[in-house]
Amino acid sequence: MNVAALQDLIQFELPDALLAYEPPEARGLERDEVRLMVSWPDVDDVRHTQFTQLADSLERGDVLVVNTSATINASLPAVRDHRTIRLHLSTQLSGTRWVVELRRAAVKGSAPLLDAMAGERLQLPGGAEARLIEPWAPGDVGTRLWIAELDLPNGAMEYTCRHGEPIRYSYVPKAWPLSYYQTMFAGEPGSAEMPSAGRPLTPRVVAALTQRGIRIAAVTLHTGVSSLESGESPHPERYRVPAETVDVVNAARQTAGRVIAVGTTVVRALETVASPDGTLSADEGWTECVISLDRPPRAVDGIITGLHAPNASHLAMLEAFAGRERLARAYDAALRGGYLWHEFGDSHLIAPPRR
Repeated sequence: MNVAALQDLIQFELPDALLAYEPPEARGLERDEVRLMVSWPDVDDVRHTQFTQLADSLERGDVLVVNTSATINASLPAVRDHRTIRLHLSTQLSGTRWVVELRRAAVKGSAPLLDAMAGERLQLPGGAEARLIEPWAPGDVGTRLWIAELDLPNGAMEYTCRHGEPIRYSYVPKAWPLSYYQTMFAGEPGSAEMPSAGRPLTPRVVAALTQRGIRIAAVTLHTGVSSLESGESPHPERYRVPAETVDVVNAARQTAGRVIAVGTTVVRALETVASPDGTLSADEGWTECVISLDRPPRAVDGIITGLHAPNASHLAMLEAFAGRERLARAYDAALRGGYLWHEFGDSHLIAPPRR
């Protein structure tokens, strides 16, 4: 999906006042007390509620699928030509090779550095080093993502725990500990940015779902760095859909249960292993699947997600669930209702069509 395609998505102005600049816990709320907007692809209604009431919008026999990837401290200080920049780790390719992004200080937060060259060496804390190998996905103007060879003492996970911090952008001015960027399902470390749709899920919300007869299943997809600023399509990401999840989802579909993905990452993983009739097969590897109106979901019936910025490629996926007109209607309701955007903001459930 290129920039021209993104210009065909729903258009809206997002005021700064609606950017969630801190976690709900810092605003006097529990994680699950963020607002929840519920919309449907087949009716014009939009319901405003709280995430603690999620179970009320689902039905017995439904399956909620979550992402178990854990967020890492993917933002590292680096020195380039005697100037301090940030090096964002995006996707691990091998034991020592990563996709990375170079960022410079800007008036608001930071911005991508697009003048890097193959062979450059960046100095990292503790005597570590990053060497740029080749572009990962060359752009029209400069290159944003690079393949880099990292020389990190004791391996990437231990090194980032000691020297890194979570990736954050200009709308989050204060640094928050990594625990604020983990979901209750976080297990295997590997995501550069939090699979944030699952953040409001708490033990009490899960208990209410279970009591209602809604099952929880899991996949793993390690998210790369955000592509909001350049209008790129999602890049390849590592995923794993285990056999036990396949069994739960396939069984639900055979008994008219609905499949609700918690986040765009879960949609991507499930749809990668879905046959044309929606049947899943267990698999793992790299996915390049992009869901849009041209390639609608086959296995997933609904999605819980955050609110996405104008021209974000995620909007194309949401249009595939809601349709363009009703997605625009829902976003207009969120804007008028003062919902908060981004990873620390409010939630949106695009529910399956009403029975």
